[in-house]
Amino acid sequence: MKRRDGEAKTPRAQQDALSPADKDAPGQTMPKQTTDVDRLVGIRITALRKARGMSQTALGNAVGVTFQQVQKYEKGQNRVGAGRLREIARLLEVPVSAFFEESESRASTQEDVFGFLSGNGAIDLLRAYAQIDDEQMRRDVLALVRSAARLAQAHDRSPPADPA
Repeated sequence: MKRRDGEAKTPRAQQDALSPADKDAPGQTMPKQTTDVDRLVGIRITALRKARGMSQTALGNAVGVTFQQVQKYEKGQNRVGAGRLREIARLLEVPVSAFFEESESRASTQEDVFGFLSGNGAIDLLRAYAQIDDEQMRRDVLALVRSAARLAQAHDRSPPADPA
């Protein structure tokens, strides 16, 4: 049925007719904002993608988005839809649940691990370590890395040398 001027609009038509300023008014729907969960999912996508040695471009091509969109997912700037997240999980060979927290204490530990894995060189370091077959060599490498970490912490805590 055709609406004539002066006839009442339907609630949906009224919503569509609101100006952008009116849509910000209380009681009106707001655009969806990303959340901490979106950022957590992004961190985990990054870590799992890097662990597979996959580029953002390759992941994007495989799921039908640009590498820029993958960057937005990984930074938590854009939400990943359920279907796309399922496809990402399939490509990275993990269950969809790998992107979400399971329990409070375990989630904190997992977030630390995924945050660590997203650091520059972390995946390369783990891959190189995993290629060492000799157990004593592995212990020696671990001791070396721990010593380097202690030295870095001591250096960060020490006051700067007086140039005078």
